[in-house]
Amino acid sequence: MVALASRIRLEDRECPLSTTVEHVGEWWTLLILHDAFDGYTRFDQFQENLGISSSMLTTRLKSLVADGLLERRPYRTNPVRHEYVLTGLGRSLRPVIVALAAWGNSRLAPEQRSMILVDAHSGEQVEPVVVDARTGRRLDDSDAYVFTAGPAAGDAMRNRYAERPAVPTEEE
Repeated sequence: MVALASRIRLEDRECPLSTTVEHVGEWWTLLILHDAFDGYTRFDQFQENLGISSSMLTTRLKSLVADGLLERRPYRTNPVRHEYVLTGLGRSLRPVIVALAAWGNSRLAPEQRSMILVDAHSGEQVEPVVVDARTGRRLDDSDAYVFTAGPAAGDAMRNRYAERPAVPTEEE
């Protein structure tokens, strides 16, 4: 990904949440990614669907390309026109977008939901949850899971999580 912008505090530069929000935390960025997951690839499709200004869309698309989340590809030569296609890194954000939408829907009665997630084959509505891949346990239990300093943590991160369990190293 590109160099971090100055909005991130120096002590947050190693925090994965801070650096992620720097890349995808903009309102339009998440909506553009959502449209890309729905199959939109062309500038005019994004613009028409989102009602976003040309200059804002240009800025956000350039940022998504620079961050490696979208790839800009020519689809016509005369005149040259480009489309914006999700990269592997961009596609890896789909569970995040799904989780955000599910959280938004969880606050609404079923009849108030304007968009729901369904199984593409059966059409059955699904309720997404985030789970630990190793155990299958839900991660929304705030007492069962906590953050702690990782192997690459600097002093500030180690101090922040000094009272938390340490991650075992391979030697242990």
